[in-house]
Amino acid sequence: MGTPALAGGSTEYVPIPVDSIARNPYQPRTEFDSEELAELVQSIAQHGVLQPLLVRKVAEGWQLIAGERRLLASRRVGLAEVPCRVVEMDDKSVCEVAIVENVQRADLNDLEKATAFQGYLDKFGGSIEELARKMGKDRSTISNCLRLLELPEQVKQALGRGAISAGHARALLPLEVESHQVDLCAQIQAESLSVRRTEEVVREKLLAGDVLPFAATAGGGNKPKGRTRGGSIGGAHVRDLERQLRDALGTKVEISLKAKQAGKLVVHFANNEDFERICHFLKKAG
Repeated sequence: MGTPALAGGSTEYVPIPVDSIARNPYQPRTEFDSEELAELVQSIAQHGVLQPLLVRKVAEGWQLIAGERRLLASRRVGLAEVPCRVVEMDDKSVCEVAIVENVQRADLNDLEKATAFQGYLDKFGGSIEELARKMGKDRSTISNCLRLLELPEQVKQALGRGAISAGHARALLPLEVESHQVDLCAQIQAESLSVRRTEEVVREKLLAGDVLPFAATAGGGNKPKGRTRGGSIGGAHVRDLERQLRDALGTKVEISLKAKQAGKLVVHFANNEDFERICHFLKKAG
């Protein structure tokens, strides 16, 4: 069979050998539902591949852009060729298509989404706001999703296997101390706590002084210099204000109270673009 010409934007389909198509290196999905894949195998065996795969030409042959389940199912059926639409795309565009396709179809769990979003930002740069526009999402949605990556590995594993929900995971974030997050994650599973009850437990712990939202100094139990203790009503209020500002600005925010009414507000930014975004938001709000 001759090599099909690139057809950037074309609706013409060409048959391409299954074995010559490499998977999408930016595919954010790590697992595929076995039952759904089995149903697709049966459908392709009976009716063939009804929706062509999206591929691009690379030095080694062909690389998949979209349609990995169809490719996997076609291989299991034993098809020699599959219909494909060939387009020209750079790595950045291929990564965007892979994420958007899965996010729009709700194929990714929240941890996979967060990993995909962070991987995109690490490789191609840009701000959270720009990524949100490309994904068709609110900036706060992307930002809140990315915060799941701050959780301890044990909590992320529980989230990945569905033992806790994304709502549970986000509820753990105010604790900030890893051991407290891991302990409450275990309690959620053992006692089947709802998200709302988990949020209540977190608030109770902060108000009771059972935990410090920020790590204590090495002096042995003293509260961090310049920080209000999480056990005071004022401290809990400060943590809530930090959360509200973090959600509004899409970045880490710290409020430190000193004597009486004095203190400082620290807003973190990742790069120049992030700094400009925050400044623009504050000027607009002012």
